Amino acid sequence: MTTTIIVISDTHCHSWDEVSEDIRKKVSEADIAVHCGDIVRQPVVDGFLKEAQKGYIVHGNSDPTELRATLPYIKVFEVEGVKIGAIHPAWGGPEFPPEELFKDFDEVPDVILFGHTHVPMNKHIGKVLFVNPGQGYSSFMVDCTIAELTVRDGEVDSRIITIKKNTP
Repeated sequence: MTTTIIVISDTHCHSWDEVSEDIRKKVSEADIAVHCGDIVRQPVVDGFLKEAQKGYIVHGNSDPTELRATLPYIKVFEVEGVKIGAIHPAWGGPEFPPEELFKDFDEVPDVILFGHTHVPMNKHIGKVLFVNPGQGYSSFMVDCTIAELTVRDGEVDSRIITIKKNTP
């Protein structure tokens, strides 16, 4: 069996329609879609969950109190025996060593999906795969990116996909 997971983060939009059409299409085509926080408005949550075949969302540090009250800080789920955790570190601040995320999980997952830094990451540190999809919108000199994971027979392949390339 093969499971495709699309991961987005830091969309900072007021409505789902403001999110790139290419991202919305990827979310709808994936077996599982994950939003790693900084959604900013309820209509984005509603649109994401309606579009996704199966959707998971965690809140981010830029999300208003009313969203934080309805969304988890951490979501852990399992796909084909692979434990996957999603988070958006609420402690914010500048870039940090990804291993700092371990302390937020009761048990360290095989894969940690995270947002906040707006910087794509796709690398193993020890036995844990860290994936940050980057930011879900384009801005001055920063690309719009997402991540795609493929889980097949308990093995994970991951890649960062550039949705819109920005040039100065």
